Amino acid sequence: MTEKAPPKSGLKQVRLLLWLLVVVAIAGAAALLLIPREQTRSQPQATAGPVKASFGGPFILTGGDGKPFSSQALAGKPYAIYFGFTRCGDVCPTTLSRLVKLRREAANDQALRILFVTIDPANDGPQEVGQYADLFNAPIIGLTGSQAQIDRVKKQYGIFAEPVPHAAMGKEMEHTATVLLFDRSGQFAGTIAPAEPDADALAKLKKLVG
Repeated sequence: MTEKAPPKSGLKQVRLLLWLLVVVAIAGAAALLLIPREQTRSQPQATAGPVKASFGGPFILTGGDGKPFSSQALAGKPYAIYFGFTRCGDVCPTTLSRLVKLRREAANDQALRILFVTIDPANDGPQEVGQYADLFNAPIIGLTGSQAQIDRVKKQYGIFAEPVPHAAMGKEMEHTATVLLFDRSGQFAGTIAPAEPDADALAKLKKLVG
């Protein structure tokens, strides 16, 4: 049995239908291209190229001696910076004691500067941060400042700190307990987390001071 060819009138209808679909598709694509342009005219244009993230940066705070301390004094030597407060129960003293111990194992007390920056300037003035730093029997630079100065430095270094109620003290401070490491050029070099094994933390310090 031979197959009959479709009638010519049917072919014409098919061709017309296909052309109609093509026209609709083109019109729809054009509309999609035009609509976003109209919607974004009133919006600011995105900056071209990648944006370099910044972390850390220059600051001026007050040392334990009551004199201004500039971050420029840190140039040329690696440093570790830790944010806490003098009334901290155990996390802050444990972290700083551990850091002093690791520094001595990595090199010596002069190889790496350790900075302690209070997150509670209302209670931690120059005298308080100075005396607190002295408790560790090793060189630690205690720093404080006005609330605005401390807030600015916390933002620069990505530090979280927030007061919370405490049954005995009335108020406690929840805060970032990570030590931040910077190299000789002031570039961020890594962190030491509270639960990080000493062997891993020591390897980081040896690399930093080497």
